[in-house]
Amino acid sequence: QVQLVESGGGLVQAGGSLRLSCAASGLTFSSYGMGWFRQAPGKERVFVGGISRSGGGIYYADSVKGRFTVSRDNAKKTAYLQMNSLKPEDTAVYYCAADPSGTAYVPKKYAYWGQGTQVTVSS
Repeated sequence: QVQLVESGGGLVQAGGSLRLSCAASGLTFSSYGMGWFRQAPGKERVFVGGISRSGGGIYYADSVKGRFTVSRDNAKKTAYLQMNSLKPEDTAVYYCAADPSGTAYVPKKYAYWGQGTQVTVSS
């Protein structure tokens, strides 16, 4: 059974940094695109960034370009989201997700989800 477990969330001041990790099991990690989504209170879950199975394709939402970096380590079966220059509007629950198509480009193709980790950015 596929499991995605996020870690690394927490409380940080505006301008600070956090790195989220997503440990995967129960799937051939190197065949899956990996992505990050977030959901703020009262809002829909939205795409933040994704990385293709080979790492050759990396995509970001406009709101995080230049501040967030998605990466992956296929040997460790782990995906990462490095978040720098955090803003209060980045406050949300962050979810890791796996895309069996491998592309990580189409949000609707993500089929497996983690439980989420809370990120709170204080002003």
